[in-house]
Amino acid sequence: MSQLEQTAREKNQLQGTVVAVQANFYQVLLEPSSQQQINAVNFDSNYLLCTRRTRLKKIGQKVLVGDRVIIEEPDWQDGRGAIAKVQPRNTELQRPPIANADIILLVFALEEPSLDPWQLSRFLVKAESTKLQLCLCLNKCDLISQQQQQQWQQRLEAWGYSPVFVSAINNQGIEPLKSRLRGKIAVVAGPSGVGKSSLINNLIPSAQLRVGEVSGKLQRGRHTTRHVELFNIPDGGLLADSPGFNQPDLDCDPSDLALYFPEARTRLSQGSCQFNNCSHRDEPNCVVRGDWERYEYYRVFLDKAIANQKAQQNTPDQESSLKLKVKRSGKSQYEPRLASKKYRRLSRREKHQNLQELYCAGNINEIYEEAEDI
Repeated sequence: MSQLEQTAREKNQLQGTVVAVQANFYQVLLEPSSQQQINAVNFDSNYLLCTRRTRLKKIGQKVLVGDRVIIEEPDWQDGRGAIAKVQPRNTELQRPPIANADIILLVFALEEPSLDPWQLSRFLVKAESTKLQLCLCLNKCDLISQQQQQQWQQRLEAWGYSPVFVSAINNQGIEPLKSRLRGKIAVVAGPSGVGKSSLINNLIPSAQLRVGEVSGKLQRGRHTTRHVELFNIPDGGLLADSPGFNQPDLDCDPSDLALYFPEARTRLSQGSCQFNNCSHRDEPNCVVRGDWERYEYYRVFLDKAIANQKAQQNTPDQESSLKLKVKRSGKSQYEPRLASKKYRRLSRREKHQNLQELYCAGNINEIYEEAEDI
Protein backbone atom coordinates (compact mmCIF):
# COMPACT_ATOMS: atom_id res chain seq x y z
CA MET A 1 0.00 0.00 0.00
CA SER A 2 1.43 3.37 -1.02
CA GLN A 3 1.84 6.29 1.39
CA LEU A 4 -0.93 8.17 -0.42
CA GLU A 5 -3.33 5.25 -0.04
CA GLN A 6 -2.34 4.85 3.61
CA THR A 7 -3.05 8.54 4.27
CA ALA A 8 -6.41 8.32 2.50
CA ARG A 9 -7.32 5.30 4.55
CA GLU A 10 -6.37 6.99 7.82
CA LYS A 11 -8.68 9.88 6.96
CA ASN A 12 -11.55 7.40 6.98
CA GLN A 13 -10.61 5.99 10.34
CA LEU A 14 -12.02 6.86 13.72
CA GLN A 15 -9.97 6.53 16.89
CA GLY A 16 -11.24 6.31 20.42
CA THR A 17 -11.09 4.64 23.83
CA VAL A 18 -13.38 1.84 24.99
CA VAL A 19 -15.18 3.09 28.10
CA ALA A 20 -17.68 0.26 28.69
CA VAL A 21 -18.11 -3.39 27.72
CA GLN A 22 -21.38 -5.30 27.90
CA ALA A 23 -21.86 -8.68 26.23
CA ASN A 24 -20.53 -8.22 22.68
CA PHE A 25 -21.00 -4.44 22.55
CA TYR A 26 -18.41 -1.75 23.23
CA GLN A 27 -19.02 1.91 24.04
CA VAL A 28 -16.20 3.95 22.47
CA LEU A 29 -15.37 7.54 23.45
CA LEU A 30 -14.11 9.18 20.25
CA GLU A 31 -11.07 11.43 20.13
CA PRO A 32 -11.77 15.12 19.31
CA SER A 33 -10.56 14.79 15.70
CA SER A 34 -12.76 11.73 15.20
CA GLN A 35 -15.72 13.52 16.77
CA GLN A 36 -15.43 16.28 14.16
CA GLN A 37 -15.15 13.69 11.43
CA ILE A 38 -18.29 11.81 12.46
CA ASN A 39 -20.25 15.01 13.12
CA ALA A 40 -19.69 15.85 9.45
CA VAL A 41 -22.04 12.99 8.53
CA ASN A 42 -24.83 14.39 10.70
CA PHE A 43 -24.22 12.16 13.72
CA ASP A 44 -23.85 14.46 16.70
CA SER A 45 -22.30 12.34 19.45
CA ASN A 46 -19.01 11.84 21.23
CA TYR A 47 -19.65 8.12 21.65
CA LEU A 48 -20.06 5.24 19.24
CA LEU A 49 -21.66 1.89 20.02
CA CYS A 50 -19.52 -0.83 18.44
CA THR A 51 -19.08 -4.51 17.93
CA ARG A 52 -15.77 -6.10 16.96
CA ARG A 53 -14.86 -7.55 13.61
CA THR A 54 -14.95 -11.32 13.24
CA ARG A 55 -11.25 -11.28 12.39
CA LEU A 56 -10.41 -10.05 15.90
CA LYS A 57 -12.47 -12.84 17.40
CA LYS A 58 -10.74 -15.46 15.27
CA ILE A 59 -7.26 -14.37 16.35
CA GLY A 60 -8.38 -14.26 20.00
CA GLN A 61 -8.02 -10.49 20.36
CA LYS A 62 -9.97 -9.39 23.42
CA VAL A 63 -11.22 -5.82 23.76
CA LEU A 64 -10.95 -4.39 27.27
CA VAL A 65 -12.15 -1.23 28.90
CA GLY A 66 -9.39 1.32 28.33
CA ASP A 67 -8.28 -0.09 24.97
CA ARG A 68 -7.48 2.43 22.26
CA VAL A 69 -9.18 1.20 19.12
CA ILE A 70 -9.57 2.04 15.42
CA ILE A 71 -12.86 1.93 13.52
CA GLU A 72 -12.65 2.03 9.74
CA GLU A 73 -15.16 3.28 7.19
CA PRO A 74 -17.74 2.00 6.26
CA ASP A 75 -17.91 0.32 9.69
CA TRP A 76 -19.07 3.51 11.42
CA GLN A 77 -22.20 4.38 9.50
CA ASP A 78 -25.61 5.16 11.06
CA GLY A 79 -24.29 5.73 14.57
CA ARG A 80 -22.85 2.23 14.90
CA GLY A 81 -19.36 0.90 14.35
CA ALA A 82 -17.16 -2.18 14.28
CA ILE A 83 -13.76 -2.22 15.95
CA ALA A 84 -11.15 -3.11 13.33
CA LYS A 85 -7.95 -2.85 15.36
CA VAL A 86 -6.78 -2.66 18.96
CA GLN A 87 -3.72 -0.49 19.58
CA PRO A 88 -0.82 -1.96 21.63
CA ARG A 89 -1.41 -1.65 25.37
CA ASN A 90 0.88 0.20 27.74
CA THR A 91 -0.47 -1.62 30.81
CA GLU A 92 -3.01 -4.35 31.49
CA LEU A 93 -4.72 -5.29 34.74
CA GLN A 94 -6.44 -8.61 35.31
CA ARG A 95 -8.61 -7.48 38.21
CA PRO A 96 -10.32 -5.32 37.26
CA PRO A 97 -9.88 -6.11 33.53
CA ILE A 98 -8.72 -2.76 32.20
CA ALA A 99 -6.03 -1.65 29.74
CA ASN A 100 -3.77 1.42 29.60
CA ALA A 101 -4.37 2.52 33.20
CA ASP A 102 -1.91 5.13 34.48
CA ILE A 103 -2.71 5.48 38.16
CA ILE A 104 -4.53 3.66 40.96
CA LEU A 105 -6.73 5.84 43.14
CA LEU A 106 -6.85 3.93 46.43
CA VAL A 107 -9.76 5.20 48.54
CA PHE A 108 -10.12 4.53 52.27
CA ALA A 109 -12.33 6.09 54.92
CA LEU A 110 -10.95 7.64 58.08
CA GLU A 111 -14.14 6.81 59.98
CA GLU A 112 -17.31 4.80 59.35
CA PRO A 113 -15.57 2.41 58.94
CA SER A 114 -12.45 3.28 60.94
CA LEU A 115 -9.15 3.16 59.10
CA ASP A 116 -7.40 -0.16 59.76
CA PRO A 117 -3.60 0.03 59.15
CA TRP A 118 -3.39 -3.71 58.41
CA GLN A 119 -6.12 -3.62 55.80
CA LEU A 120 -4.72 -0.42 54.31
CA SER A 121 -1.26 -1.97 54.05
CA ARG A 122 -2.65 -5.01 52.29
CA PHE A 123 -4.32 -2.82 49.67
CA LEU A 124 -1.16 -0.72 49.34
CA VAL A 125 0.95 -3.83 48.67
CA LYS A 126 -1.52 -4.99 46.03
CA ALA A 127 -1.53 -1.56 44.40
CA GLU A 128 2.28 -1.38 44.46
CA SER A 129 2.50 -4.78 42.76
CA THR A 130 0.72 -3.38 39.67
CA LYS A 131 3.66 -0.95 39.19
CA LEU A 132 1.23 1.86 38.38
CA GLN A 133 1.32 5.27 39.99
CA LEU A 134 -0.45 5.32 43.34
CA CYS A 135 -2.63 8.05 44.79
CA LEU A 136 -3.86 7.42 48.34
CA CYS A 137 -7.14 9.21 49.03
CA LEU A 138 -8.56 9.31 52.58
CA ASN A 139 -12.27 10.10 52.54
CA LYS A 140 -14.62 11.36 55.29
CA CYS A 141 -12.03 13.70 56.77
CA ASP A 142 -14.93 15.75 58.16
CA LEU A 143 -15.53 12.99 60.74
CA ILE A 144 -12.18 13.44 62.52
CA SER A 145 -10.47 16.37 64.19
CA GLN A 146 -7.68 18.41 62.65
CA GLN A 147 -5.24 16.94 65.17
CA GLN A 148 -6.18 13.37 64.19
CA GLN A 149 -5.79 14.24 60.52
CA GLN A 150 -2.31 15.63 61.18
CA GLN A 151 -1.36 12.44 63.05
CA TRP A 152 -2.42 10.30 60.10
CA GLN A 153 -0.53 12.63 57.76
CA GLN A 154 2.72 12.17 59.66
CA ARG A 155 2.21 8.43 60.07
CA LEU A 156 1.59 7.80 56.37
CA GLU A 157 4.47 10.05 55.31
CA ALA A 158 6.71 7.77 57.42
CA TRP A 159 5.31 4.90 55.34
CA GLY A 160 6.34 6.76 52.18
CA TYR A 161 2.98 8.15 51.03
CA SER A 162 1.46 11.62 50.64
CA PRO A 163 -2.28 11.12 51.11
CA VAL A 164 -5.02 13.41 49.86
CA PHE A 165 -7.65 14.13 52.53
CA VAL A 166 -11.11 14.63 51.08
CA SER A 167 -14.75 14.71 52.07
CA ALA A 168 -17.02 13.70 49.21
CA ILE A 169 -20.06 14.95 51.14
CA ASN A 170 -18.68 18.42 51.95
CA ASN A 171 -16.65 18.82 48.74
CA GLN A 172 -13.35 19.17 50.66
CA GLY A 173 -10.03 18.42 48.98
CA ILE A 174 -11.60 17.66 45.59
CA GLU A 175 -9.58 20.17 43.57
CA PRO A 176 -6.14 18.84 44.63
CA LEU A 177 -7.39 15.35 43.78
CA LYS A 178 -8.54 16.45 40.32
CA SER A 179 -5.10 17.88 39.57
CA ARG A 180 -3.51 14.49 40.27
CA LEU A 181 -5.94 12.70 37.95
CA ARG A 182 -5.93 15.21 35.08
CA GLY A 183 -5.10 13.65 31.73
CA LYS A 184 -4.75 10.10 33.09
CA ILE A 185 -6.73 6.88 33.18
CA ALA A 186 -7.27 6.17 36.86
CA VAL A 187 -8.61 3.01 38.50
CA VAL A 188 -10.55 3.42 41.73
CA ALA A 189 -9.89 0.69 44.30
CA GLY A 190 -10.61 0.14 47.97
CA PRO A 191 -12.91 -1.78 50.31
CA SER A 192 -16.67 -1.38 50.23
CA GLY A 193 -18.35 1.36 52.24
CA VAL A 194 -15.49 3.90 52.13
CA GLY A 195 -17.35 6.25 49.78
CA LYS A 196 -15.88 5.39 46.37
CA SER A 197 -19.18 5.88 44.55
CA SER A 198 -19.87 9.14 46.41
CA LEU A 199 -16.41 10.40 45.49
CA ILE A 200 -16.91 9.57 41.82
CA ASN A 201 -20.30 11.29 41.85
CA ASN A 202 -18.52 14.36 43.20
CA LEU A 203 -15.74 14.23 40.61
CA ILE A 204 -18.14 13.40 37.77
CA PRO A 205 -21.69 14.62 38.48
CA SER A 206 -23.01 12.91 35.35
CA ALA A 207 -21.95 9.47 36.63
CA GLN A 208 -24.78 9.14 39.18
CA LEU A 209 -23.48 5.91 40.69
CA ARG A 210 -25.51 3.99 43.22
CA VAL A 211 -24.39 4.69 46.80
CA GLY A 212 -24.62 2.09 49.56
CA GLU A 213 -24.72 2.41 53.34
CA VAL A 214 -22.29 0.94 55.87
CA SER A 215 -23.52 -1.98 57.94
CA GLY A 216 -23.85 -1.05 61.61
CA LYS A 217 -22.68 -4.43 62.94
CA LEU A 218 -19.82 -5.22 60.61
CA GLN A 219 -18.80 -1.63 59.81
CA ARG A 220 -18.51 -2.83 56.24
CA GLY A 221 -20.17 -1.52 53.13
CA ARG A 222 -22.39 -3.27 50.65
CA HIS A 223 -21.08 -3.79 47.13
CA THR A 224 -22.75 -1.25 44.86
CA THR A 225 -20.48 -1.44 41.79
CA ARG A 226 -21.20 -4.38 39.48
CA HIS A 227 -19.10 -3.73 36.39
CA VAL A 228 -16.09 -1.81 35.12
CA GLU A 229 -16.78 1.45 33.31
CA LEU A 230 -14.69 4.50 32.43
CA PHE A 231 -16.17 7.91 33.20
CA ASN A 232 -15.01 11.11 31.55
CA ILE A 233 -13.74 13.63 34.13
CA PRO A 234 -14.85 17.14 33.04
CA ASP A 235 -11.41 18.61 33.86
CA GLY A 236 -9.64 15.93 31.83
CA GLY A 237 -8.90 12.26 32.32
CA LEU A 238 -10.87 9.05 32.67
CA LEU A 239 -11.88 7.29 35.86
CA ALA A 240 -12.65 3.57 36.14
CA ASP A 241 -14.88 2.43 38.95
CA SER A 242 -14.04 -1.20 39.69
CA PRO A 243 -16.14 -3.71 41.67
CA GLY A 244 -15.18 -3.47 45.34
CA PHE A 245 -13.58 -6.36 47.19
CA ASN A 246 -12.88 -6.76 50.88
CA GLN A 247 -9.39 -8.27 50.89
CA PRO A 248 -7.00 -8.42 47.91
CA ASP A 249 -4.98 -11.60 47.51
CA LEU A 250 -1.26 -11.64 48.29
CA ASP A 251 -0.42 -13.48 45.09
CA CYS A 252 2.93 -11.80 44.50
CA ASP A 253 6.32 -13.51 44.47
CA PRO A 254 7.65 -13.60 48.08
CA SER A 255 11.06 -12.40 46.86
CA ASP A 256 9.43 -9.23 45.47
CA LEU A 257 7.33 -8.38 48.53
CA ALA A 258 9.90 -6.06 50.11
CA LEU A 259 9.89 -3.91 46.97
CA TYR A 260 6.21 -3.13 47.60
CA PHE A 261 7.04 -1.37 50.89
CA PRO A 262 8.52 2.12 50.30
CA GLU A 263 10.31 1.90 53.67
CA ALA A 264 12.10 -1.28 52.57
CA ARG A 265 12.90 0.17 49.14
CA THR A 266 14.59 3.14 50.80
CA ARG A 267 16.78 0.87 52.93
CA LEU A 268 17.70 -1.28 49.94
CA SER A 269 18.69 1.81 47.95
CA GLN A 270 21.09 2.83 50.71
CA GLY A 271 22.81 -0.54 50.98
CA SER A 272 22.55 -4.23 50.23
CA CYS A 273 21.99 -7.36 52.29
CA GLN A 274 24.76 -9.92 52.82
CA PHE A 275 22.82 -12.59 50.93
CA ASN A 276 21.29 -12.12 47.49
CA ASN A 277 18.27 -14.26 48.42
CA CYS A 278 17.73 -12.56 51.78
CA SER A 279 14.12 -12.84 52.97
CA HIS A 280 14.72 -9.95 55.41
CA ARG A 281 13.70 -11.96 58.46
CA ASP A 282 16.49 -13.56 60.48
CA GLU A 283 19.45 -13.40 58.09
CA PRO A 284 22.62 -11.64 59.37
CA ASN A 285 23.57 -8.21 58.03
CA CYS A 286 20.12 -7.52 56.57
CA VAL A 287 19.57 -3.85 55.73
CA VAL A 288 15.76 -4.14 55.64
CA ARG A 289 15.18 -5.63 59.07
CA GLY A 290 14.90 -2.88 61.63
CA ASP A 291 12.75 -0.58 63.68
CA TRP A 292 10.11 0.63 61.25
CA GLU A 293 6.39 0.45 61.94
CA ARG A 294 5.31 -1.86 59.15
CA TYR A 295 8.14 -4.37 59.47
CA GLU A 296 5.78 -6.62 61.44
CA TYR A 297 3.25 -6.27 58.61
CA TYR A 298 5.94 -7.33 56.15
CA ARG A 299 6.74 -10.51 58.08
CA VAL A 300 3.07 -11.53 58.32
CA PHE A 301 2.44 -10.78 54.63
CA LEU A 302 5.60 -12.72 53.71
CA ASP A 303 4.35 -15.84 55.50
CA LYS A 304 1.02 -15.57 53.67
CA ALA A 305 2.72 -15.01 50.30
CA ILE A 306 4.92 -18.09 50.84
CA ALA A 307 1.91 -20.19 51.84
CA ASN A 308 0.02 -18.97 48.79
CA GLN A 309 2.96 -19.82 46.52
CA LYS A 310 3.20 -23.34 47.95
CA ALA A 311 -0.53 -23.87 47.47
CA GLN A 312 -0.22 -22.85 43.82
CA GLN A 313 2.73 -25.18 43.30
CA ASN A 314 0.77 -28.09 44.75
CA THR A 315 -2.13 -27.43 42.39
CA PRO A 316 -1.88 -29.81 39.42
CA ASP A 317 -1.07 -28.21 36.12
CA GLN A 318 -4.02 -27.94 33.77
CA GLU A 319 -2.05 -29.47 30.89
CA SER A 320 -1.36 -32.61 32.96
CA SER A 321 -5.08 -33.37 32.91
CA LEU A 322 -5.28 -32.89 29.13
CA LYS A 323 -4.07 -34.94 26.21
CA LEU A 324 -3.22 -33.78 22.71
CA LYS A 325 -5.34 -35.37 19.99
CA VAL A 326 -4.43 -34.92 16.32
CA LYS A 327 -7.30 -35.23 13.85
CA ARG A 328 -7.12 -36.52 10.27
CA SER A 329 -7.40 -32.97 8.97
CA GLY A 330 -4.12 -32.19 10.69
CA LYS A 331 -5.67 -29.96 13.36
CA SER A 332 -4.78 -30.70 16.96
CA GLN A 333 -6.67 -30.00 20.16
CA TYR A 334 -6.49 -30.88 23.85
CA GLU A 335 -9.08 -33.23 25.33
CA PRO A 336 -9.65 -34.24 28.99
CA ARG A 337 -7.44 -37.08 30.13
CA LEU A 338 -9.34 -39.73 32.07
CA ALA A 339 -8.01 -40.38 35.55
CA SER A 340 -8.23 -44.18 35.48
CA LYS A 341 -8.70 -46.94 32.91
CA LYS A 342 -11.77 -48.29 34.65
CA TYR A 343 -13.62 -45.11 33.67
CA ARG A 344 -12.64 -45.32 30.02
CA ARG A 345 -15.35 -45.89 27.49
CA LEU A 346 -15.13 -49.31 25.79
CA SER A 347 -14.34 -49.34 22.11
CA ARG A 348 -16.94 -50.64 19.65
CA ARG A 349 -14.64 -53.53 18.74
CA GLU A 350 -14.28 -54.59 22.36
CA LYS A 351 -18.05 -54.48 22.82
CA HIS A 352 -18.55 -56.75 19.81
CA GLN A 353 -16.04 -59.17 21.30
CA ASN A 354 -17.99 -59.19 24.56
CA LEU A 355 -21.20 -59.88 22.63
CA GLN A 356 -19.56 -62.83 20.89
CA GLU A 357 -18.46 -64.29 24.21
CA LEU A 358 -21.93 -63.86 25.73
CA TYR A 359 -23.54 -65.42 22.65
CA CYS A 360 -21.35 -68.48 22.92
CA ALA A 361 -22.22 -68.74 26.62
CA GLY A 362 -25.93 -68.43 25.87
CA ASN A 363 -26.61 -65.38 28.11
CA ILE A 364 -29.43 -63.83 26.06
CA ASN A 365 -30.44 -61.14 28.61
CA GLU A 366 -26.91 -59.83 28.91
CA ILE A 367 -26.59 -59.79 25.13
CA TYR A 368 -29.55 -57.38 24.88
CA GLU A 369 -28.05 -55.11 27.58
CA GLU A 370 -24.68 -54.98 25.84
CA ALA A 371 -26.26 -54.38 22.44
CA GLU A 372 -28.15 -51.32 23.73
CA ASP A 373 -24.85 -49.64 24.58
CA ILE A 374 -23.45 -49.99 21.06
